[in-house]
Amino acid sequence: MKELMQKILEFRNERGWGPYNEKDLAISISLEANELLENFQWRTSEEAVAESKQNIKEEMADVFIYLLQLADKMNIDLEEEAFKKMEKNAVKYPVNKK
Repeated sequence: MKELMQKILEFRNERGWGPYNEKDLAISISLEANELLENFQWRTSEEAVAESKQNIKEEMADVFIYLLQLADKMNIDLEEEAFKKMEKNAVKYPVNKK
């Protein structure tokens, strides 16, 4: 993950995109997520994956890249936060709960 983050930040900085703030990055995440969703509009999941898998992968990567940049900007360890959230959800949604 460290190597990926380094590559993303290097790419961003080489293009002068470093000054983007948290709001801009959050908006970009939402926009890219909507581009991902567009692949599924008016199709079944199976059709969307069969017809647009490459684009789906690229849009997923865009969301991930912007999310990592936002985490970096806010000094948040996403891996740590994901584990915390899963622990919280395990209490909220226990296995035996129906």
